[in-house]
Amino acid sequence: MLIPTIIMGFLALVLVAIGYSKGQHMDGMKLGLKMVVEILPLLLFSFIVAGMIQVLIPHELLSKFIGAESGMRGIFIGSVAGACAPGGPFVTLPIAAGLLRSGAGIGTMVAFLTGWSLWTFIRIPMEVGIMGWRFTVIHIISVCFFPPVAGLLAQALTRVIK
Repeated sequence: MLIPTIIMGFLALVLVAIGYSKGQHMDGMKLGLKMVVEILPLLLFSFIVAGMIQVLIPHELLSKFIGAESGMRGIFIGSVAGACAPGGPFVTLPIAAGLLRSGAGIGTMVAFLTGWSLWTFIRIPMEVGIMGWRFTVIHIISVCFFPPVAGLLAQALTRVIK
């Protein structure tokens, strides 16, 4: 986490310096602070959920259903759980990290994140309303195989990349 933090800190300083030269640094800082106030509670609760998952779900249960040895069952559970996961990356990534640290398999978590990004059930009503039924059905059919395939590929890669 140190390297990404240093990179983002450097990038922020460079952008503030550019903004200062244009007289817009305070506008950018105010917008950034507004985003912090909006996102910080969600981020805080997401990390609490991720921490509680690590403490409350027994390791044996987690390993059985979504661990590295759970096979296709774990990948399908991960895919569907990802599709049901609410919120954006501020919610989903901490939960996935908590599950991974608690013993979930890498293939399962790749399926989870791929299901979240491609299958998200929450998005379907909006997609139908904006894009129409025909597009939505074609979209769902087009991506239905990707989360399990991504999970299987990730599972295979864990054996190759150590």
